[in-house]
Amino acid sequence: MRHFTALSLLMVLVLGLGLECQAASTSPAQTDAAMRPASPVAGAGQMVLVVAEDWNTTQARLRRFERSSPNGPWRPVGDAVPVSLGRSGLAWGRGLHGEGLSAAPVKAEGDGRAPAGVFRLPRAFIGPSESSGASPHFPVHQVTAQTVCVDGVASKHYNQLFEENTVAKDWDSEERMLRPDGLYRLGLFVDHNAPSAQPGAGSCIFLHLWRGPGAPTAGCTAMAEPDMLAVLGWLDAAKNPVLVQLPREELVRLAPAWGAPELAAK
Repeated sequence: MRHFTALSLLMVLVLGLGLECQAASTSPAQTDAAMRPASPVAGAGQMVLVVAEDWNTTQARLRRFERSSPNGPWRPVGDAVPVSLGRSGLAWGRGLHGEGLSAAPVKAEGDGRAPAGVFRLPRAFIGPSESSGASPHFPVHQVTAQTVCVDGVASKHYNQLFEENTVAKDWDSEERMLRPDGLYRLGLFVDHNAPSAQPGAGSCIFLHLWRGPGAPTAGCTAMAEPDMLAVLGWLDAAKNPVLVQLPREELVRLAPAWGAPELAAK
């Protein structure tokens, strides 16, 4: 694998994520493949892939991919762009990939780590003065002065984004989405620890605008405004978009189990 260029490596890995395990016949290898759980990206037609060099880095690269059928090849869309991660790097999140995939850190509230794994992207959000910029095929929440995302662990609304004047308040901490610094003018909610939230496992994870190149976040993934607009304008809810966010070594390790057995020999 070390003989590939960085772009070639990324392409090989992403193409691998789309391959299905073959049906069982008589060989042990085929039987093992048939018994593997479904790939966490099996139903996705769009993928936002974020690859970091290790668990502790605060920087990564983002690329978009799509495919026209469940078994079809992934095709790149646009160029790779830089993104910033949590100030402490990455930790395993709660998502489509399951749990206990390695001994690496596990995401917790306030740890400063962005979640690693595979996650649905259910909806976008935009500031009150923004024209959408989002695809007409993707749901958008228009942020107001009342929009909050609750990070108070004891609340029954933990890890939910909504208008605070629509429910009885039972929390003591929240993210106010209408921020003076404008970081949430454009963004996406990431289904980490959702829809069934585990208290303390991390909340209010977004893709959003960055403060500037290289500036880490409190646990989200941030990027430049043109790159955020490119993602928002491309997403299609009918294609079940997912975020795949991993250190490179984990992407290489997990690709075979997610449907790319040929990568094990690379």
